[in-house]
This record gives sequence, structure tokens and C-alpha cells, in this order.
Amino acid sequence: MRSKSHLFLVFFLMFCYHGFAQTSSFMDYQKKFPRVINALKTKEDTLKKQFAEAKLQWPPQQIYIRSFKYDSQLEVWVRNSNHEDYKLFKTYKVCALSGSLGPKRMQGDFQVPEGFYYINNFNPKSEYHMSLGINYPNASDLLLSDSARPGSDIYIHGSCTTVGCIPVMNKPMEEIYILSSYAKHYGDDFIPVHIFPVRYNIPKSVQKLKLATEDDRDYRLFADKLKEVFDFFELHKQLPIISINKRGEYVIM
Repeated sequence: MRSKSHLFLVFFLMFCYHGFAQTSSFMDYQKKFPRVINALKTKEDTLKKQFAEAKLQWPPQQIYIRSFKYDSQLEVWVRNSNHEDYKLFKTYKVCALSGSLGPKRMQGDFQVPEGFYYINNFNPKSEYHMSLGINYPNASDLLLSDSARPGSDIYIHGSCTTVGCIPVMNKPMEEIYILSSYAKHYGDDFIPVHIFPVRYNIPKSVQKLKLATEDDRDYRLFADKLKEVFDFFELHKQLPIISINKRGEYVIM
């Protein structure tokens, strides 16, 4: 008959193996793809040095991505626990934009979505080099967009062409993909991606939004709600809890 200590050791080893498998499997899977292997080979050392210079801990445990349509920028913020504030790592140029200011509301409108999303797909062999899918349409979009054809397949990706996505060219995309992969690897299963019409702290951008909303009350109210999240993050470097009411409106908790 096995001793209690022996059984405890068996269960402990099984627990450790299970935990190791969970934390190692995602990056192991990503490393099966040549583009990921090459990106790690050419980018990882540089990213480590940049993290060190910024006094950030490598690798990132959690990241937050926010993009600004009119300003053509995408930021990556990082932290290593829920108790830390996010710190800005880098701002990337969004190299192309389709559509205009305003949320995406139907398939084929060429609009880049506006709102609060998370990464739901990693594609290391994308037609556009590498790509990260976001969960458009989210619960708000499903209520406010065309019920039959809201659209889908919105990505942050390489290359410099778009019909509603967020393109950042291939080399920057490799960095964003590596950072997102490490965050996912360490348990950040819902990497937040917030897409704003403009930077609300730049007068020129705010004026552009004002012109876009002056004859559109619904869009003005929508953009004001997005601004609440922008302002909260600028003040606290933390993300608020965001809910969606029965009308599809974002509610900041």
C-alpha cells in the first residue's frame, strides 16, 4: 500500500506539471510558426533592452492596447500585476485608415470600430504578415449595428492596407505580436484593446471630433462615453470596469 507521503508527492507533481503545461503551451505553440520564430530571433533582444531602459520588467505579464483613429497612433502599455499601474512602452504609427470618424455599424462600411474590445485571435501566418483579431462585434455593437450584417474580422495587422482594420506595417507588428503573445502566455486571456476616435487631450483632434459630431447627437453621446474611459485611464493608469446596458450604451462602473 502506498504511503500518504508518496501519494502527496504524486499529486503535487501532477499539479506542477499541469501548471507548467498551462503556462508553457501557448508560446510553445506560437514557436511552431516560422514568422514567430524569426520575429523572436530578430526582435526579442531589442525589446528586452528597451524594457530595461524604460525600467519595465521583461517579459510583460499584462498589456493594454489603445488606438486613436484620427491621430493614427497605437499605444502599448504594460504592467506585471493587477496591483500595478500601466506604463507606456511604445507608440506605433497606424499607417493607413479607411472610413471616417464614427463607430462601425455594418458590413462593408469600411469603418474601423470604435469602442472597447479584447484580442480574441492570434494569426501568425496572416495574409497581412501577422495579425491580432479583436472581438468585434461586441455586445454593444450587436445591439447598435445592422442586426443581419454587423461585419466581422477586424484585426491589428502588418502591411499597410485596410478596409476597416488597424495596419501598422510588418516590423512594428512583430513587436506587438511578441508582446501580446507573452502576455497571453502568462495568463492575460483578455488583452484589452480600446479604439478611440481621437486623442481627447489634443485640441486639433478634439476640434475634428467636434465637427464630426455637431450634426449627429447619437455619435456625440457615444464619443463622450468613450472619453470617460480615456479620462479615467489618463488619471489613474488603470482601466475602469465597463458594462453595457440594454440600449447598447457603454456604462462606466
